[in-house]
Amino acid sequence: MSDRFKGLTKIPQEPAAKVLSLANVRLDTLIEAPASASAEVVLAELQSKEQWIDILLLLSTLLPARERVWWACLAARDYIGPKSHKDPPSLAASEAWVFDPTEENRETARATLDHAYVDDDTVNCAVAVLYSDGTLGPGDLAEYPAPAGASELAAFAMNVVALGELSDKFDAHVQLLIDRALDIARGGNGTISEPMPEEEASA
Repeated sequence: MSDRFKGLTKIPQEPAAKVLSLANVRLDTLIEAPASASAEVVLAELQSKEQWIDILLLLSTLLPARERVWWACLAARDYIGPKSHKDPPSLAASEAWVFDPTEENRETARATLDHAYVDDDTVNCAVAVLYSDGTLGPGDLAEYPAPAGASELAAFAMNVVALGELSDKFDAHVQLLIDRALDIARGGNGTISEPMPEEEASA
């Protein structure tokens, strides 16, 4: 088995199938591993089948809320670029929540959704913040459950958007997104300078 998925200390220890079920997420790939298989086993199987998008989807369900949002924000930065006064409000507010995950910052992220431009895909980051604790939002909205997997799917969508924006280097970039999530899952900050060589990724 590949060592690529070792040491993911921040992901749940439950079987991957259970994590996916709780998030109401289904992979497109038929998994041959038993339902009791760990995330490491399922990720390795997906890698052996080169099912990169399903790896991103599974990682979005495995990462804890704050780490998941940060992963989404980094994906947005891949095509938005470094911080500037022109940053989309949803991205800026989501990054602020990651560094200070208060209810006030969560509300700020939610508010950006009301005024976002229709072509601003960084709203996915704010949606991931909004539903981060499994409720519909801060304040009175906290009394109501969010749709299962809403935050997870928003983070996944942000990564897929980044892939589309950088489609000219799809193969390399999808590996970067995966390695970034794995670094975060090990307790890192997701700073990956270069993707893993393709021959190693598919080993």
